[in-house]
Amino acid sequence: MLQAHIILPLSVAQTYTYAVPEHLAADIIAGKRVSVQFGAKRVYSGIVKKIFDADPPAEYTLKPILDVLDTQAVVTDTQLRFWQWIADYYLCTEGEVMVAALPTALRLSSETKFIANPTFNRDLSLLDDREYLIAEALMTHEEISIEEMRDILDLKNVLSIIKSLLDKGVILVKEELIERYKPKTVTVVTLADAYREETALAALFAELKRAPKQLELLMAYIHYSAITRQIWVEKRNLFEKIEGSESAYKGLVNKSIFEEDQQVVSRTKDEYGDATTSYDLSEEQQATLNSTKIQLADKSVVLMHGVTSSGKTQLYMKLMQETIDSGKQALYLLPEIALTTQMISRLRRVFGSDIGIYHSRFNEQERVEIWHKVMSGQYRAIVGARSALFLPFNNLGLVVIDEEHDSSYKQHDPAPRYHARDAAIYLAALHQAKTILGSATPSIESYFNAVKAKKYGLVTMTQRYGGVEAPEIEVVNLRKVQAEGGMKSHFSAALLQAIGNALAQNEQAIVFQNRRGYAPYISCDACTWVPQCVQCDVSLTYHKFANELRCHYCGYRRKLVSVCDSCGSTDLRIQGFGTEKIEDELQIYFPEAQIGRLDLEVANSKTGFERVIGEFEAGKIQILVGTQMITKGLDFGNVSVVGIVSADQLLNFPDFRAIERAFSLMMQVSGRAGRREKRGKVMIQSYTPHQKIMDFVLNNDYNSFFVNEMYDRMRYHYPPFSRIISLTIKHTDPDTANQAAFDLAKILKSVFKDHLLGPTVPLVSRVRNYYLRQLMIKLDKNTAQLSQYKRFLRDSIAQFLREDAYKSVAIQIDVDPY
Repeated sequence: MLQAHIILPLSVAQTYTYAVPEHLAADIIAGKRVSVQFGAKRVYSGIVKKIFDADPPAEYTLKPILDVLDTQAVVTDTQLRFWQWIADYYLCTEGEVMVAALPTALRLSSETKFIANPTFNRDLSLLDDREYLIAEALMTHEEISIEEMRDILDLKNVLSIIKSLLDKGVILVKEELIERYKPKTVTVVTLADAYREETALAALFAELKRAPKQLELLMAYIHYSAITRQIWVEKRNLFEKIEGSESAYKGLVNKSIFEEDQQVVSRTKDEYGDATTSYDLSEEQQATLNSTKIQLADKSVVLMHGVTSSGKTQLYMKLMQETIDSGKQALYLLPEIALTTQMISRLRRVFGSDIGIYHSRFNEQERVEIWHKVMSGQYRAIVGARSALFLPFNNLGLVVIDEEHDSSYKQHDPAPRYHARDAAIYLAALHQAKTILGSATPSIESYFNAVKAKKYGLVTMTQRYGGVEAPEIEVVNLRKVQAEGGMKSHFSAALLQAIGNALAQNEQAIVFQNRRGYAPYISCDACTWVPQCVQCDVSLTYHKFANELRCHYCGYRRKLVSVCDSCGSTDLRIQGFGTEKIEDELQIYFPEAQIGRLDLEVANSKTGFERVIGEFEAGKIQILVGTQMITKGLDFGNVSVVGIVSADQLLNFPDFRAIERAFSLMMQVSGRAGRREKRGKVMIQSYTPHQKIMDFVLNNDYNSFFVNEMYDRMRYHYPPFSRIISLTIKHTDPDTANQAAFDLAKILKSVFKDHLLGPTVPLVSRVRNYYLRQLMIKLDKNTAQLSQYKRFLRDSIAQFLREDAYKSVAIQIDVDPY
């Protein structure tokens, strides 16, 4: 029997086997989508993973594949191998990888529809008025959807009516697959074949002299056709050119001079034209490029360690151009969707229409079109965030991972909880492609792999492009300034003076505060009560501009309180500060300045980030306040001052990577200052200015920072000297979560022994009404038994969750969690 393994978009531990009917055997290949039944009624679209001949199982009958949905594969063999690796390494399922990888519109959904029950006795007197309307509709329609029911009844919630109709046997559920992707079409106009010849067209002009509007339309058609070099013109373009021409247009159609049709067009904007810009490299850049090429001949991965504004991006583009010229594709990864906005404009000036952009903020129709353009080779280069890893490259030659140190490359929820940097290196290896890792502050692991383990090549750039000096960095001792009475709200006099000097010279400033909202919390002075989230064990953050309190974990919101819930006092005080408060107070000190803010609230839309960045680049915004979004690779030529309001908030965090992230953020945000002719100035405010890390930042001394950090990592057995797997046990009952954590620890202890730590209660112990408990497994970096350990862990958890007491427990596995 011909059979197929099918990957379903579900969190199920294995692929399922289906029989291939004879009439579909010629059409089915790996990578195509098929529709299959799963369970009693549900129908899903899955991806064919493997086709094989085998004897049918004796114990049960295989379900047949219902239909093949594609004329050609939508997923390549290399992608299927990549999915398998992600599932194995990060201990998730291939179905979860499929959901993350495929655009939503390529995952057919099982949409519920209803049909009349043919066995119903038609006694409509049993029904109330609303039920009667649905039953009556089904007499004239074969099926109706939930949306159609809502329209018929003019109700939003029809679930109770549906339940009643099902209980009375009036209707039955019908499951069918709905194809979500529909190509975008527009109405186009073409000139009839009879008028294509010059003589016929000249005669037509003469004929239409008596109908001036129709003649105008014909002239407009010829004009647009000449510009676009196409025989068809969009109908709306004609109407935009000539107002009040609808009746004239109908006349041309009725005379069979114009012909209407529907044309499939792209949703993505590809009108970039040819490449127009090339870059001349500095002496150091050229030497670095030559060294990179030499090392790529021997190594698959090269780490490019260059100070901020050293011109790494220009080298990436040179290497990408050479890759494209050789007939291969290139992938340029950035850590944030927001970063792609500024970068794509630079890349398009070099690569023209060869390059596309891809990230999760595109709508599902746009993502499908980009998917097909990558698979067909129409896009020879892609710039995108981590989701771009899953595109169907057919001939990948180079992967560039910019700002490779950035924590945004790590996917946290939902599964697969992969790290895009590590996954990209594996993807490149599958394609036998090369990988460039770039950063001014490389991650400890990457630098270790280059310097100590010698797994990666290493090139270094120590000079800023154009000979620009590194910014002057000054650490402001807030303890001393406060004692001298020199503080104005959260700002030292020195920081305000530096910003004022910049504005006086028509320059710009960036103010960094890595906490969004107006204030972390409010509290009652009478009884110390703090408003808490009803679903999470965290305080609510005050957002002044929305006049509400928000939970940054689950999204719960409530209006700003004016009376204490505990004692009734009205003496409530705002505690701490975030980006909104910084923006608000800077406006007091600089009332004439235009101040903008860039944080998650602003950037959490398709155009929010573009608007702020565009206004800042154009000089409409003089002071930009922001979180870590403003630290990542953005290039502003007129910024002369950068202020870090509170360096201590970066350092005082219970995470072994806190020092690394603080150093990286301070160095990266400092790099936004003085990127052109004039030297910039960076002001770092801190109550603890004598910490070692401040010396490393002041001297831009990454190597000393690396040596110091490596000592602590080795001493406490943290990466790169170990591998960490984190387990989070979740349940709505705290006692069940506790007991499950202890029982699971007992099982795992038999194999992992002292490598297992916990269980423990995390810092935030309840999220979305789930109580959390944690276990941590710390394995030796070079353990030869990693795959056996992972297999044991996966099997043990699966067996544990089959126990009656723990079937409702959720266990979240996170490999390399930090």
